[in-house]
Amino acid sequence: VKRGKNDAADAEALCEAMSRPTMRFVPVKTADSQAALMLAGVRDRLVRNRTQLANAIRGYAAEFGLTAAKGMSKIEPLLERIAADETLPDLARELFALHGKEYAQLQVQLEKVDAKLMAWHRANECSRRLAQIPGVGPIGASLLVMKMTAPETFQSARHFAAWLGLTPKDHSTAGKVRLGIITRAGDEALRSVLVVGATAVIRHARCGRGTVSPWLFDLLKRKPPKLAAVALANKIARIAWKMMVTGEPYRKNAATLALAHAA
Repeated sequence: VKRGKNDAADAEALCEAMSRPTMRFVPVKTADSQAALMLAGVRDRLVRNRTQLANAIRGYAAEFGLTAAKGMSKIEPLLERIAADETLPDLARELFALHGKEYAQLQVQLEKVDAKLMAWHRANECSRRLAQIPGVGPIGASLLVMKMTAPETFQSARHFAAWLGLTPKDHSTAGKVRLGIITRAGDEALRSVLVVGATAVIRHARCGRGTVSPWLFDLLKRKPPKLAAVALANKIARIAWKMMVTGEPYRKNAATLALAHAA
């Protein structure tokens, strides 16, 4: 856009961008795709609200000397202990009961949304295929299909990984290549789901559970777990793109199977 922002300059910039041969365009989503994205967004908001409320309950309870172990499953027993503790002031117990009621409502709403999301996942053939990838569960597979309705618009799997922000930031000049941290561009929710799934795969690999590919086995020897998780998330994204474009099922590497039998 040239200097002096106005409607005429904006329209000129749009026309100029449309004429560029390398310009990238975003495909228009259908109403059904937008509704599915809304379902994922509602679930994300409910999870964030539940976490916020759980942290508030823990914080208020700790001020009265009542603590609980980590995990969402410990919140309801904590609320039961608070309700049974007669040493607490009546006002505090009343407010904790109000928090408990809100927490129970969030749990019910989240279960309903999860059921709808699982039904959508089971009804979508591509989502079911993507869930076969190690580190990709029903939530990750559903998000991949919902947020990428036209994977063929990317030239390669690396372009797809770059769109997700899982490739190194390039700051090269004068023939010197300088690669930094990942760009973190693109959709944050989808990227975080892939990284969390990769972290789970690495945790199982370090505990000796599941099948470990030779590539990941060697990577964990040379790199810290967090860096390996990002690299594995990049690889998962590339595999997912290939499966979405070709319609092929996930096939385990023969070398991975041989390594598993040898172990």
